[in-house]
Amino acid sequence: MTVTETGGRGGATPNGAAPGAAAAAAPGADTLSSPPVGRVMGTEETTPLLFHVALDGDSYLQLDDVVVTVRQVPGIGPVMTAGVVTQVEARHEGASFDSDVFLIAEGVLPAQVQEIAEVTTTRVEPEIYVPPRPGALVRRATGDERATALYFDQMDRRVPVGLGRDGTPIYVNLEFLDGTRGAHVSISGISGVATKTSFALFLLYSIFRCGVLGRAAVNAKALVFSVKGEDLLFLDHPNNRLTDEIRNVYDRLGLPAEPFASAGFYAPPMPADTTGRPNVATRTSGVSAFWWTPLEFCQGELLPYVFADAEDDRQQYTMVVHQVTNRLRQDAVPYGDDGAVKLEGEVLKTYENLVDFIIERVNDEDARVRWAGQATGAGTVNAFVRRLRSSLRALRPLIRADITDAPGRRVSTADHQVTVVDLHNLPERAQRFVVGVVLAAETRRKEEAGPGGLLFTMLDELNKYAPRDGTSPIKEVLLDIAERGRSLGIILIGAQQTASEVERRIIANSAIRVVGRLDPAEASRPEYGFLPPGQRARATLAKPGTMFVTQPEIPVPLAVTFPFPAWATRPSESADGGAAGSPTATGSASPATPARPDPFTLLPDPDDDPPPF
Repeated sequence: MTVTETGGRGGATPNGAAPGAAAAAAPGADTLSSPPVGRVMGTEETTPLLFHVALDGDSYLQLDDVVVTVRQVPGIGPVMTAGVVTQVEARHEGASFDSDVFLIAEGVLPAQVQEIAEVTTTRVEPEIYVPPRPGALVRRATGDERATALYFDQMDRRVPVGLGRDGTPIYVNLEFLDGTRGAHVSISGISGVATKTSFALFLLYSIFRCGVLGRAAVNAKALVFSVKGEDLLFLDHPNNRLTDEIRNVYDRLGLPAEPFASAGFYAPPMPADTTGRPNVATRTSGVSAFWWTPLEFCQGELLPYVFADAEDDRQQYTMVVHQVTNRLRQDAVPYGDDGAVKLEGEVLKTYENLVDFIIERVNDEDARVRWAGQATGAGTVNAFVRRLRSSLRALRPLIRADITDAPGRRVSTADHQVTVVDLHNLPERAQRFVVGVVLAAETRRKEEAGPGGLLFTMLDELNKYAPRDGTSPIKEVLLDIAERGRSLGIILIGAQQTASEVERRIIANSAIRVVGRLDPAEASRPEYGFLPPGQRARATLAKPGTMFVTQPEIPVPLAVTFPFPAWATRPSESADGGAAGSPTATGSASPATPARPDPFTLLPDPDDDPPPF
């Protein structure tokens, strides 16, 4: 196979042609659907779940090939055992010492080269779990036989996720994606090499375009958080690097090679700018700026998301956070038309005004009991104040009433099938705030609307938002989605470099697990126990575009190669270079050359993460 893109963001395009797909013969028939490649070995133990195949001299099997063998069982009839090749070995039979290889090569010592394939059983049909007989013929599974071996014949709603090693499609069952029998996807791999984001987008594209959703496709939405550059701002633009070979791969998968048909884009506003221009550089129109007003901040109880680090809930000042949140909700009064609030006679238009007001109240001896709670010590208040003040630089551009209010500023999935929220220009603290607030709002909306439509939520760097240890408002939202999002129609597609650092319950609730290129140390963690030893080793060598996909119905993970994106992933791949927005991407347009913020404002604040005391 040849990888057409190695930048860590695209898929791969297989060049090898698929074997001829002959009609599968009935189990035990004399006429085989494909020629034998070897026989079941008798020198190794054969079990119903694992057996070995000695290959003919002119045949071969590679990892991930699907094979089948048939045994006649008295009183039952033919029993077909199918499986996937999980290891292949070659050795000299007749050699006693390592140096015998030279004598054998010179023809002095007689020996024979023998290749052995280890096969892990995927299906026994009918379910009579007897071991294959030594000496039984083994052949590649093709056509209907391959579909039976991989349970594709039992998937009423199949979603193509790429091509197998034999060049034919690999599917996942939508019932384990849409909440019918399971939900959620976990994607792991090294950043920049494992192509996690590219695979997640291809999975979304396949779900929306393969026709499996039927009429439900109208109400199916996707919410994508982009934290790595502006590459996802061109999903609605065709990729000008598509070749006929890549289009042929899409054809084999039953998909059109086109961009996303309906996409909306949001980005934070420019810092220190009162015109509401989105803070993006490569796409000059079709992007809406988003922010929250002080009124929404108070009435929506958003203050806890300012303290969204996992270690925050272990501190005593979280009691002050909840007390202040409740006080803001009760006392804030709308002022004007742009979202300002009046609190105890003071008009607050910016986040800085709000922070100063809160700090003044919790430090005031007379107001402290009302705002910080009874029996709150000075140390606890100081910890709260220090943490709140350090959020100013990160959240100042996002909470404001100094911009004329616009209906399009609220992040919403209602108007487009795919909604991209660009966060890459925000500090980490602001990213956590946005993710938490938006996810909580979408969860509430789905609770009120009911499970009528699916909402796929794609979130990269999941270990940052839902780490294994500690608690935080964002982690609680993600846990809620993982544990009951299936009943609400909210499906989490989480990507992370290290699944071992993500909350266990989120990983455990993911019906579909995908692994790309892994770090060797990470591959040894128990979170990847579903990978056979051979696939664990291969995951440390996988090329961009190759993923290992496991799903509940198939006991062995399948290696898939997904195609190069049909949508632009950078301005140079877009036909218009990103100069203009697609007609499908509506929103407030920005001027052609927006002023750029001071680059030093994007540097981490030394007080952004103060010590936890």
